[in-house]
Amino acid sequence: MDTKLEHEDAGGGFTTAWEQRKVGEIAHRVIRKNEEGVSDLPLTISAQLGLVDQRDFFSSQVASRDLRGYYLLKKGEFAYNKSTSGDSPWGAVKRLTRYEKGCLSTLYICFGLDEGDPAFLVTYYETNRWHKGIRMIAAEGARNHGLLNIAPIDFFETKLTLPSEIEEQSRIGLFFQKLDSLITLHQRERFADLDET
Repeated sequence: MDTKLEHEDAGGGFTTAWEQRKVGEIAHRVIRKNEEGVSDLPLTISAQLGLVDQRDFFSSQVASRDLRGYYLLKKGEFAYNKSTSGDSPWGAVKRLTRYEKGCLSTLYICFGLDEGDPAFLVTYYETNRWHKGIRMIAAEGARNHGLLNIAPIDFFETKLTLPSEIEEQSRIGLFFQKLDSLITLHQRERFADLDET
């Protein structure tokens, strides 16, 4: 693919060709179960907050008390929540960063990254660039009370557009992480100023 991104920053510019890759070419499905009861932390995906403790998010535990049939997700792995909302019309993909491990319902599609930069992938899934691929596999009328009917095999066939060089993926991922942190800092300062008035 001939799409290029050009960016100049204090460290110099970069221009690298981007390519399309199937999710299944850069990631593997995680289907490990919490059979040994390794974790008692039920997780859910919030479109705004990412993977969070379900008990805090819902003020109670929605998951079964016995989490042995749930997927066991480890820090750094990703999950796709097929539930739709106003903020995420095609669901949300988030990376586990807050906890070492946790349990997710088998309704989620979980995966680990084999190639590529995780920070870039986090940034990519914050955009709407991946929605087209989901839209193409979510058949007309496939919504079931806000839950998209998407098979894992189809999810892994969706395509991502990413820089061909991992170094560039890393720089882009880091750039957006810093930008998010800067925005958060300015919002906090602004709210602090409002509190003082």
